[in-house]
Amino acid sequence: MEQLNPVDPYAAPATQVAALIGVLFISLKIFSFWRMIASLFFIPGQKLSTFGPKGSWALVTGASDGLGKEYALQLAAKGFNVLLVSRTQAKLDTLASDISSKYKVETKTLAMDFAANNDKDYAKLAALVKDLDISILINNVGLSHSIPVPFNDTPEQEVKDIITINCLATLRVTQLVTPGLISRKRGLILTMASFGGVLPTPLLATYSGSKAFLQQWSTALSSELEPHGVKVHLVQSYLVTSAMSKIRKASLVVPTPKQFVKAVLGSIGRSGGAQGIASTGAPYWTHAIPLWAVEQLGPMNGFVLKVNRGMHEDIRKRALRKAERDSKKAS
Repeated sequence: MEQLNPVDPYAAPATQVAALIGVLFISLKIFSFWRMIASLFFIPGQKLSTFGPKGSWALVTGASDGLGKEYALQLAAKGFNVLLVSRTQAKLDTLASDISSKYKVETKTLAMDFAANNDKDYAKLAALVKDLDISILINNVGLSHSIPVPFNDTPEQEVKDIITINCLATLRVTQLVTPGLISRKRGLILTMASFGGVLPTPLLATYSGSKAFLQQWSTALSSELEPHGVKVHLVQSYLVTSAMSKIRKASLVVPTPKQFVKAVLGSIGRSGGAQGIASTGAPYWTHAIPLWAVEQLGPMNGFVLKVNRGMHEDIRKRALRKAERDSKKAS
């Protein structure tokens, strides 16, 4: 008599559970995608007026060029007085004059080199901040490597400057401002981060690590200050036309500072492409979608890391060839 194969009584339920998990996983990814789309294009961010009235102050670091300059201009256009802090007094004076004449708001300036980490400079800033109703802090000052470089070959001074400017300066300025925000039970601390802090970036290792630090610090600070009515928001960005990126021509993927800052200020509190990253937004759509993909497709991160390394190795080779050509021309 032919023997029948025994039936596993657990096979069907196990298969059903696996299918259910698969459907749930895919459904969550689809929900996350459409949540990102809604955040980018349909749901507005918090109004800046919730952080402070017109006539209160915004402090912008790295204010004389690029994104910092654009933050100052757009905040002034919305009625905020601006305290401009950057390295070059002449640039600050020009920007302050332009803002005052165009937007009829008050301006103050302080020239300080954040790389110097000079206590006297911070004392001057503390004196300025003490008597101002600061509603918004834009932690924009930052420094990257001059060209992509292996960590072992990174000049010691470049390492120190990147950590001092990106990390220590951000902490010290924020610590000067937070007591006033807490006492007034309102305000916004906005810090500029980078994709390099989300996805480790070979040949920009020190810069990448400094931006990852800002991500963790900002998220923790957000939880601390939430009970006091103070909003902490970290902005993730890719390339923008600026002196730091060394890109002069805008494109679909690379916006101008004006385009990018407009997207940021219109989406405070919205996550955009930074789904699942607390207190963080990626507001510009051509930056947001790639970030979302990297975050959601975790198994692909090893591949992306290799591509990232190859890209920066190529950039380094081209930069070194250009430096060699310039050296020959000079001689």
